[in-house]
Amino acid sequence: MKLWQKDKTSKKEVETFTIGRDPEFDILLAPFDVTGSMAHATMLASIGLLTHNELEVLKKGLTEIRDEIAEGKFSIAPGVEDVHSQVEFLLTERYGDVGKKLHSGRSRNDQVLVDLKLYYRKAIKETVTEIENLFNLLTQLAEKHKDDLMPGYTHTQLAMPSSFGLWFGSLAEGLAEDMELWQTAYRLSNRNPLGSAAGYGSSFPLNRTMTTELLGFGDMHYNVINAQNSRGKTEKTLSFAMAGTAGTLNRLATDAIMFMNQHFGFISFPDELTTGSSIMPHKKNPDVFELIRAKTNQIQSYPQQIMMLLTNLSTGYHRDLQLLKETTFPAFEQLNDCLKITQLMLENISIKKDLLDDKFYAYLFSVEEVNRLVLEGMPFRDAYKKVGMDIEKGDFTPGKKIKHSHEGSIGQLCLPAIKNKMEKSKVNFEEAEKAEEKLWTI
Repeated sequence: MKLWQKDKTSKKEVETFTIGRDPEFDILLAPFDVTGSMAHATMLASIGLLTHNELEVLKKGLTEIRDEIAEGKFSIAPGVEDVHSQVEFLLTERYGDVGKKLHSGRSRNDQVLVDLKLYYRKAIKETVTEIENLFNLLTQLAEKHKDDLMPGYTHTQLAMPSSFGLWFGSLAEGLAEDMELWQTAYRLSNRNPLGSAAGYGSSFPLNRTMTTELLGFGDMHYNVINAQNSRGKTEKTLSFAMAGTAGTLNRLATDAIMFMNQHFGFISFPDELTTGSSIMPHKKNPDVFELIRAKTNQIQSYPQQIMMLLTNLSTGYHRDLQLLKETTFPAFEQLNDCLKITQLMLENISIKKDLLDDKFYAYLFSVEEVNRLVLEGMPFRDAYKKVGMDIEKGDFTPGKKIKHSHEGSIGQLCLPAIKNKMEKSKVNFEEAEKAEEKLWTI
């Protein structure tokens, strides 16, 4: 049975094809669907479409369903099209015709939009929390290893002295800048589409400001067509935030794989965090980082997938948009898994001390020697040529004292400034959470 069904049913093959994977994702949307319905019912009562008694019955019924969802007792019955239908059918079955009134002034289009927006708010918070945890660990590692030197590379060739502190700090600042993308994604997710109905509004005198406040949205999509067109735009913006963070993790994983290699030997991990070979007893494989690299590459492809889904869509709702969930929902889980396992690995990282004492890395200090000669009064071009000639003749014997003092260098990691950058980019979730909590006590 479907909300829109009249006297004919869809052919089974058509029904199966069009429903797709929606039931598994709709279970995730269930708690947000009843929250949106609670706000909508409260608003309907305020404009006279529900009596006070009818509102109390619906609130009682929605609270029951919310509790059943929390206890894992809620499911979508066979033949029921989606979570919205299941909630309405349960209310009608338990409390009669009042359940049929809940859909007044609402379409499944704006209903699913509200569910998604509420789901994204919660999902963003979970991901942002994992990002902040990893950020804090990286800044701790940067401080701990600020004096431990390592080679720096350009073109994957030995270039100049770096430090583990500088490396960890670079990844931390990368996450802080990624957070700005999450801030944007949250702002777009935190706008109320309820009341846009099928995309062209309603002849009922809906109070959209009221539902915006009840659900704790920071703003609303005012134009009802734009509210519907925000589906897809929201997911695209989210995908860019995911891809940004995935890119930072991808670089970390790629570096770690290289630095673990025996030819480098810069870092190591306990045996229980690596894997072995079926025939080579000596192997300690970086499988975790290889899978992080692969998964984050998948995540970085999601913006393109979403943009292709949105290509050639005219104004208004299209069923194509259903497939956005198949990319976006698993992407959150995938990214969170990568963030958590990265943190576990870095909590157990060991670095090799005194790396640059090895003569193999002598040429890393060529720029330091050029700069020393310049500070003594020699023109840069002459100093560059002299050091180059000494290297060619085999006469290069550099000093290995590093004197980098400018902002962001080995000698001044600017970790307080990087932490401040993260602080400024943090998302404020409290207002929305307080509003949702209050909604269930009205």
